[in-house]
Amino acid sequence: MISFNTPTNLNGAELLDELAVVGIILDKLKQPPQLRADGRLYLDILEKDKTKAETVVAAHNGTTVAPEPTIEEKLASVGLNLADLKSALGL
Repeated sequence: MISFNTPTNLNGAELLDELAVVGIILDKLKQPPQLRADGRLYLDILEKDKTKAETVVAAHNGTTVAPEPTIEEKLASVGLNLADLKSALGL
């Protein structure tokens, strides 16, 4: 585990995507970013990737608001799908 300064707006999922762009692939379930009691961000990466990761972490400005769900996601939350809705409306 390598420690980094914690970005002001940390979004772990977005950070993992940004790291993947530079070739640092982490499994979000097995290797999630960790915030520890010392206030530092820890990533389970290789020492050779530290410099690349430092650049990505320093530039990271994650969103703090959940994205708006799609129509399909909204329908799925009530047990429907788009085909069901079209059928019910006779379309």
